[in-house]
Amino acid sequence: MNSGIIYLVGTSGHPNFGDEFIAAAWLKHLAAARPDADVWLDCPQPGMAQVLFEGLHPRLRITNTLWRLVHENGELPADVAAKNIRERVTGFGTPAYDLGILKMREAESLHLIGGGYVNDTWPHHAGLLVGMRAVSELTGARLFATGQGLMPAVDPLPGETPLFQRFEYARARDVPSAAAHGLELGLDDAFLGIAGEIGRNEAPAGLYVCIQSDMADPGRFQAAVELARSEIQLASRRGIKAYYVEAIPGVDHAAYERMADLIPESRFVPFARVWTDGLPLSAEQTWVTTRFHLHLLAAAAGARGIAVGVKKGYYDVKHESLTSLGSGWSLALDGDGATIPQQRGQLRDDLPALTARKRAEANHLYPQLDGQSGTLTAGAAKLLNKALGASLKNKIRSGAR
Repeated sequence: MNSGIIYLVGTSGHPNFGDEFIAAAWLKHLAAARPDADVWLDCPQPGMAQVLFEGLHPRLRITNTLWRLVHENGELPADVAAKNIRERVTGFGTPAYDLGILKMREAESLHLIGGGYVNDTWPHHAGLLVGMRAVSELTGARLFATGQGLMPAVDPLPGETPLFQRFEYARARDVPSAAAHGLELGLDDAFLGIAGEIGRNEAPAGLYVCIQSDMADPGRFQAAVELARSEIQLASRRGIKAYYVEAIPGVDHAAYERMADLIPESRFVPFARVWTDGLPLSAEQTWVTTRFHLHLLAAAAGARGIAVGVKKGYYDVKHESLTSLGSGWSLALDGDGATIPQQRGQLRDDLPALTARKRAEANHLYPQLDGQSGTLTAGAAKLLNKALGASLKNKIRSGAR
């Protein structure tokens, strides 16, 4: 039985390991729970996403309808952008969008999957919620949001208050995000896929490093590099090999170029190898990284490390959310020094309970169907689209754009 479209909205395809890992985790879950459903992923880079997620769900389709609409209105005043997005979703008027919007209207649910991309760093991304809400108001589609990192907080677009208005289910992954938008506290969506990632790639013991060059406050990139170099040199004196892991191709290579005299190319792990073979994880590792999801997965595997903050109000909130869960890592924020802790944190021991919580959330949102349950919303949307499609055809024949 085809249960109707499940429509996911995420920031996939860059590629960025954390964002891709989250999307892959949901697709794998849906492949087990809802293999009969047509799953559409709306993301900024559908071409690369198609390559990354090939085969993860038997009925996966990838588009950028909503993201393109948000980006094309991104430079306009917030109230104008919100009005344009709503009008396009509800009123049609251009073949550049109409067919994609018709497909979005067939969704039984629209789900803003996790990550830290709806906040004041990219305020126009609030338009994603405007578009999702417009669909729901028209068709009755259910709205979900999980694992949201929302700091620094963005103001809702005019007429769209609160930010998660009409969402049936919405959870933030950190306390400041939850408090800013009146949401319940949940877990990062990566917890849905951690159990399958740990052990996928057997990693040798050693020091693992990943330092990003993007989104850094002035001076923070260089400070992070210097901290990493110091730890690499200390490890070398102790006979410990150092490895460099790339989470975003190119963006993370700039720091490696400043460490290539200490880490040979043979111990550089490119994103492509991480994605195909698995993130190298081991309880015998130590880490120095600015990347949030490397901190999360490595600590969950039992590794010790230093999490370096490079953007105040954004990355410090991310890393602090993990230390509050018991990662046990030291934090190097605002230039303060840090050393690798001698003892691992509680996160590895607590992981079974945390992943069980995340699976329960996923099963709540996407229960396995029997009979005809769960198909009414999708059916109603299809009937509505049939009527609207006739109107659209008349517009096209008359030359309306």
